[in-house]
Amino acid sequence: MANTNDVINIDGRLIGNGQRPFIIAELSGNHNQSLERALALIDAAADAGADAVKLQTYTADTMTLDLNYGDFSITDKNSLWFGRSLYDLYEEAHTPWEWHAALFKKAKDRGVIAFSSPFDKTSVDFLEDLNVPCYKVASFESTDLPLVRYIASKGKPMIISTGMATVAEIEETVTAAREAGCRDLILLKCTSTYPASAANTNISTIPHMKELFGCDVGLSDHTMGVGVAIASIALGACVIEKHFTLDRSDGGVDSTFSIEPRELEILVESAISARDAIGSVSYGPVGAEKKSVQFRRSIYVVEDIEAGQELTAKNIRIIRPGYGLAPKHFDLLLGRKANQNIKAGTALSWDLV
Repeated sequence: MANTNDVINIDGRLIGNGQRPFIIAELSGNHNQSLERALALIDAAADAGADAVKLQTYTADTMTLDLNYGDFSITDKNSLWFGRSLYDLYEEAHTPWEWHAALFKKAKDRGVIAFSSPFDKTSVDFLEDLNVPCYKVASFESTDLPLVRYIASKGKPMIISTGMATVAEIEETVTAAREAGCRDLILLKCTSTYPASAANTNISTIPHMKELFGCDVGLSDHTMGVGVAIASIALGACVIEKHFTLDRSDGGVDSTFSIEPRELEILVESAISARDAIGSVSYGPVGAEKKSVQFRRSIYVVEDIEAGQELTAKNIRIIRPGYGLAPKHFDLLLGRKANQNIKAGTALSWDLV
């Protein structure tokens, strides 16, 4: 059953229709193999106002083979990881499983939701033992339908990234998840390049994806900065996921396209403002504007006028404030006569002519 326009509850935090954006700080490999740094990342994410932190649960052996040639070596010279073997890269980037309990406890102590992306069945089982509140499926695993089904069978909310995926592939993934028991599903628009350019992000896909698959949609954003993420809110993104580091200059496998604490703080504040600004179709003064109407221009007597004297462009003018007749009546008033003495500075009204 689809969750169209429903609100999803993840560990007490409501996500979706009418709710403020759910901001996820993706820790990925930015711990640089230091538990102390990983704990500090969670503290920094909490201080910046993030709703959640996300880990990745795998080992190099569950991801690939320990080979450094052929298909198992990164040969794209434009890649951040050119020349590395997949095994060595995952060995450096993985979050040791023995850290997970401490990291989840730290997040709970700081009032932040913690969850993870599992990459095989053993990592799902491990995370189940830690009672994670939801699961994230990474873009590169979204076509691993046996894994999607296994995660869905746990009956918890799922967040699935869709980088590289065609409409047909997303349909297969969504169908597999729903048929296997997932009732609460969020898709994330994603461009799987690192970093991604704004021009390749195509966030106009978000409302289309929401309508096409009948579920809430967010953004997994690999661009530099926070501009693209903020813009996505106006298109209906209910979740924003950004890679997070303490300081890009510290290095690390994902540091280049990760945001720092002050940027995360700006993202949180701006995302809430962007969501609030959407509002509804509205014309005329809203409640907060009504006091400002007085600062419009209106028609005032600017010279003393005696009873019976004509109104002219010399003795009446359109000025601020706005307590007199509206400017649109100015030409109609010219040539009319005052029915009483009128002192300069009087807001002109119909009962005076």
